[in-house]
Amino acid sequence: MVETANHHQPPPTQVAPPLGASRGPVFAPAEQLVQLHYCIHSNPSWLQTVILAFQHYIVMLGTTVMIATLLVPRMGGNHGDKARVIQALLFMSGLNTLLQTFLGTRLPTVMGPSFAYVISVLSIINDLSDGNFTTEHERFLHTMRAIQGSLIVSSIVNILIGYSKVWGSFTRLFSPVVIVPVVCVVGLGLFGRGFPQLGNCVEIGLPMLIILVISQQYLKRIHPITDLILERYALLFCIGIVWAFAAILTVAGAYNNVRQQTKLSCRTDRSFLMSSAPWIKIPYPFQWGAPIFRASHVFGMMGACTSFIRLRLSTGTFFAAARLAGATAPPAHVLSRSIGLQGVGQLLDGIFGAVVGTTASVENVGLLGLTHVGSRRVVQISTAFMIFFSIFGKFGAFFASIPLPIFAAIYCVLYGLVAAIGVSFIQFANNNSMRNIYILGLSLFLGISIPQYFVMNTDAAGHGPVKTGAGWFNDILNTLFSSPPAVAMIVGTLLDNTLEAKHTVEDRGIPWWVPFQNRKGDSRNEEFYNFPLRIHELIPTRFL
Repeated sequence: MVETANHHQPPPTQVAPPLGASRGPVFAPAEQLVQLHYCIHSNPSWLQTVILAFQHYIVMLGTTVMIATLLVPRMGGNHGDKARVIQALLFMSGLNTLLQTFLGTRLPTVMGPSFAYVISVLSIINDLSDGNFTTEHERFLHTMRAIQGSLIVSSIVNILIGYSKVWGSFTRLFSPVVIVPVVCVVGLGLFGRGFPQLGNCVEIGLPMLIILVISQQYLKRIHPITDLILERYALLFCIGIVWAFAAILTVAGAYNNVRQQTKLSCRTDRSFLMSSAPWIKIPYPFQWGAPIFRASHVFGMMGACTSFIRLRLSTGTFFAAARLAGATAPPAHVLSRSIGLQGVGQLLDGIFGAVVGTTASVENVGLLGLTHVGSRRVVQISTAFMIFFSIFGKFGAFFASIPLPIFAAIYCVLYGLVAAIGVSFIQFANNNSMRNIYILGLSLFLGISIPQYFVMNTDAAGHGPVKTGAGWFNDILNTLFSSPPAVAMIVGTLLDNTLEAKHTVEDRGIPWWVPFQNRKGDSRNEEFYNFPLRIHELIPTRFL
């Protein structure tokens, strides 16, 4: 060994052990969840498939009833009108789900009625509230026809954005750093439909939440058989138990001397759907009459619901669904064709007289994670229940009479699962990068804070804080900034692509992300997203 000039040897270099080596294992990133029992193209037995499909129907039913309950009375409709609107929404949800699972993303996503349309619909309702109508039912029919016309014309924007591949090109600007806040706020941004709605009837909603958590997560560990049954079907058992409890309270007179809002939330006999729903009624084109086209209504619906909100909400939900179904992230061309097909679906919504358009159901995506079953077939079979109960109204009205606080308790769990799955995307980026932490923090906070401001300052007629002389322009901005996924996507995409973007490619997770953006980038893309039965050979490449 050579000595130094001062005869002192340098101290030996201390090599620190790998981080976590002395504390526990370090978990490598996983592109697909390994704890799923069934992924996108594996299927449980037919009996299990039918039960799980019925569970998906029950979960999407809550939002359907909420939207109809919110909008139909404001339009002048009676209980019978509300029942028929629910039937139309269920029918279109079933039809659009079939289209999306066969020809769209092919992910196991239920396409249910969307709250994104509510502000624009409320604007139409308010605009026609002073009309000269002889009866309230006539005002309801006129409003429905105006909504139909707006949905039909505004669907053109979705079709053009999707099939021109504009949206797919835009999604190439995403990275895992952007996807995390977008998917997170898809779940977190819906907190208003969770515990605040549950609180309208605590004695029903809170037991539902507690029993669901205990049975689905704790009791299932008692025995291997209970593990299988409760993990997949605890939701149905809990609904049955709490619904029966609510019926007992109703019959016992617990709600005889309470305020009207409590009766509507807690009693099992206040929906009036069983008595007003027809036994058999098949939804048909223009069932409310010929559509009415008015420019101000069309522009409001076009800007607020089609080109801004729906695209962002659906995109975040699709990424969550892909993760919970064991698929890779959806490529750009798949997102494009899915948005185009949603435009076709909105066109059908207008033709068949739905009160709002459909979009990917967040709660049903959460159900994939709750049951650990991401099978595409299960969701496709669930459409049979939607269509059946949309035609046989009395049977559908029975389940639609479930008190809404029960659904709100379910949403507390399901929306939380979707928000949490968004966090998992950060494993593909550098989560020790202060740049990434800054973008994530600002996107998450503004994605929740800005919409909360707009919601708090929106009145019952749908008028938000943006108030100019152009009503359609107000609808666009008020709806845009009331949507958490839209705000999070705008902030995240802007910051991620302008803040040292070229010098932080590795930190952003781009090497992991790019293969999934291209049709041939990853060998699994075709396995998960190709059309069935060689349909892709019959469709021009530009539409794939």
